[in-house]
Amino acid sequence: MAPATVAIVLLAAVAHAIWNTVSKYRRGDTIVFVWAYTCLATLLCLPFGLVPLIDGDQPVSVALLVGSLGSAVFHLLYSLTLQTGYDRHDLGVVYPVARGTGPVLTMVVAVVFFGERLGTLPIVGALVVVAGILVVTGNPLRAARPGAAGGLGWGAATGVAIAAYTLWDSYAVSALHLSPVTYFTGTFLAQSLMLAPLALRRRGRLRLDLRRDAIPVTTVAVLSPVSYILVLTALQTAPVALVAPLRESSIVIGSLLAWRLFHEGQLARRLVGAAIVLAGIAAIAL
Repeated sequence: MAPATVAIVLLAAVAHAIWNTVSKYRRGDTIVFVWAYTCLATLLCLPFGLVPLIDGDQPVSVALLVGSLGSAVFHLLYSLTLQTGYDRHDLGVVYPVARGTGPVLTMVVAVVFFGERLGTLPIVGALVVVAGILVVTGNPLRAARPGAAGGLGWGAATGVAIAAYTLWDSYAVSALHLSPVTYFTGTFLAQSLMLAPLALRRRGRLRLDLRRDAIPVTTVAVLSPVSYILVLTALQTAPVALVAPLRESSIVIGSLLAWRLFHEGQLARRLVGAAIVLAGIAAIAL
């Protein structure tokens, strides 16, 4: 994988780690929160998404419409599953399980069913990245609250959703050659429309939830599209079986931020895991 592509994916991982951490601490209703940041993200992306349509670089087509609609379904399942898992279980259980399960499933499907052909070194590098992630997270149940084993199920379900939208979106931007910005703007728009009926049923609490979750909503609305559009850009030229594990380096970044900002322990283990992930990244880049 080209070094520039690796850099793009790592930048996406930083943005992803930040918005996932922020989203854990929102206080309002899950549906309202997801709908609010999806609507705001749509508004923020719309001017950029329209440019390829106006220039003619991305014509309005059946592929664009169907691709965005399918992506919206998978991303919506991911968002609701993730936030529900966060509501019921610890971030330290749901997040690492989800981000570890997703790339493994993506790699297997991409190689076995999509016929992606990878060299030995990149495959080893991807597996090393996953191993480093496991070292960083350690045993997610060790310090969790009683009953947190259920977080494994929510994390695994989120991982399945991650693999589904990653593979779908990879096909859309690499095989169908859809513009990443326009494509994901359409995805956000479709998500907003799908969630609107459920969110409007909660109109009695909309104003309160939006006011107290203004910072998390804005943060996710900005960083979520930035993060994933960078990933889609990388998927235009790089194999999804390599991009998927590489973007999960966000776990390492989030773990180190948690140690620095929230004084979580196990610095030595986190650093060892980070070093292993860096070794895997180097192998992928080579």
